[in-house]
Amino acid sequence: MPYSMIVTTGAFPDNVQPGSAAAGEPAGPLTGIRVLEVAGWMAAPSAAAIMADMGADVIKVEPIGGDYLRGAMRPPRVDDDHPAAGFDAAFTADNRGKRSVAVNMKDGKGADLIQRLAGRCDVFVCNLLPERQQRFGIDPASLVAVNPKLVHATLIGYGSGGAEANRPGYDVTAFWGRSGLAALAADPDTGQPRVMPNALGDHMTGLALLAAVLAALRAVEQTGRHQVVETSLLGTALWGASTDLSTTLIDGYQPSRRPRSRQLSPLNSVYPCAEDKWIVVTMPGTYPTAWQDLCSAFGLAELASDPRFETGKARFRNMAELLEIMDGQTRTATVEEWGARLDAAGIPWSAVRSTADVADDPQVVANDFVVEVPPGHGQHDGAAVRTVAAPMKIAGSYIGPRGPAPVAGADTDSVLGELLALSDDDLSALDEAGVIGRSDR
Repeated sequence: MPYSMIVTTGAFPDNVQPGSAAAGEPAGPLTGIRVLEVAGWMAAPSAAAIMADMGADVIKVEPIGGDYLRGAMRPPRVDDDHPAAGFDAAFTADNRGKRSVAVNMKDGKGADLIQRLAGRCDVFVCNLLPERQQRFGIDPASLVAVNPKLVHATLIGYGSGGAEANRPGYDVTAFWGRSGLAALAADPDTGQPRVMPNALGDHMTGLALLAAVLAALRAVEQTGRHQVVETSLLGTALWGASTDLSTTLIDGYQPSRRPRSRQLSPLNSVYPCAEDKWIVVTMPGTYPTAWQDLCSAFGLAELASDPRFETGKARFRNMAELLEIMDGQTRTATVEEWGARLDAAGIPWSAVRSTADVADDPQVVANDFVVEVPPGHGQHDGAAVRTVAAPMKIAGSYIGPRGPAPVAGADTDSVLGELLALSDDDLSALDEAGVIGRSDR
């Protein structure tokens, strides 16, 4: 390779600790940037998790009882004596490498603490609705008055304009249902919308927020002035659906979704293989011999000259009959066997993998798409655990987990003492008044 790419390779670097100021920590593109996160669940926290992977010091503000995501998703199905028994994998994925401060924002003193912390940070990440931001005094106008160089970044469901600006939105509702994506993915026969995978919309929108924050940091560097950033689940979903939606915006028609038996072409389809596995084939740049090449690769060369299937129109008219023949053939060999033949023919293909398959996929391993989070800080003291890596690399920079997900309130004392110079007596008084939460770590 013409350059050095610093990535994790399964073993976690010994000198990496939570935060961005640890001595000897590998540099990241956001080293020296401090982020204050007032957000729960997955979307906005996922953006801040990648910022932490990039070296930022991310301070997560949680309710005294902790982020609602804690313990909400299924734990690993392992024996009780396994090091990851009871491990909160979903929370860790979106909160690794952060510091946790537990604050009761409904108390005026708690809201004041957040404002003061924002004055010491470069980026403020929030998923509270506009009316709640104003109620707590953490809206853009309030915080840039405290910090004139702040990047104020909001992620909400439906956008800050219009009558539904303060409607709560989740990935299933604002991203999947409202955007048209659920209709695009509906069952072609019944029209029943499909349920989306957990947090797919959250994580896509988190990437959009990350991109906006990085651009805003550059703008602050250039202008010396604050920047106000917003992304929404609905807006990100529309961008995701734009290949279909951009045409609908002109002609007003809903794209049709066909069952496999009435699909337009066998050149872009899924095929059943032995052992109840599936393979997906795509030949988007159709060329004159594409059909012949696919038939030959599948050991069905005679189909290419069969009058029932010789032309695209003929294949479409006889699709059910054609698929019955092709499926009968593809079921006679494994995914690996058909894959080798498709590779030899230069036909793009992929196995349809389960999440269990993906975890140890050689290509995933070779590219460090799955990395380790080190133990410690109370979440998983026994051993390192695997999680999904941030989906980008930068030559010469370490981008990866710099610590585990924190226990709720684990860093309340250290953060408030470090950034706001609160004494032990101050912290004890706030604790007794129910303004902050503290963990014994």
